[in-house]
Amino acid sequence: MTERRPATDEEAKALASALRLRILRVCLNEPQTNKEIAERLGRDPASTLHHVRTLVRTGFLEPQGDRRGKRGAREVPYLATKKSWQLSVPGSSRLMLETFLDEVALVPATDLDTTRLGLRLAPDEMADFRTRLGELLDEFAGRPDDPSAPAWSIFITLHPDPNRRP
Repeated sequence: MTERRPATDEEAKALASALRLRILRVCLNEPQTNKEIAERLGRDPASTLHHVRTLVRTGFLEPQGDRRGKRGAREVPYLATKKSWQLSVPGSSRLMLETFLDEVALVPATDLDTTRLGLRLAPDEMADFRTRLGELLDEFAGRPDDPSAPAWSIFITLHPDPNRRP
């Protein structure tokens, strides 16, 4: 499993917004201008620009080469650097859950493939499970992107089961 470094305070603050996490997802494989980001998220471009600048300043987004828009205006597309995958941000799980719920609300229920599993594992078995799951995710995260393939999102949460007795 990839060793993740602790996020700096500035990096953790930059990732402490569901909107910023969604901006990173929008810009994951294809550069997007601030206007395109705002349109995809149903937001005003002025409000997303602050978030885009924060993500650029902290290295989560990189501006790509300038281009000319339909009316000749200068546009700057931004691409996610995937830096967030390399960081450990304690306490971010609830925010990621909120972001996931915002995103999944936009997907038809028939397109969701959801599984829930209850396990009883000894601590060493649970450590092995976490390691193997992390290695699998790292393997797929490290593969090159195929621009012609459909885009998928994965959300995994491991938690103690409050419904079952120990």
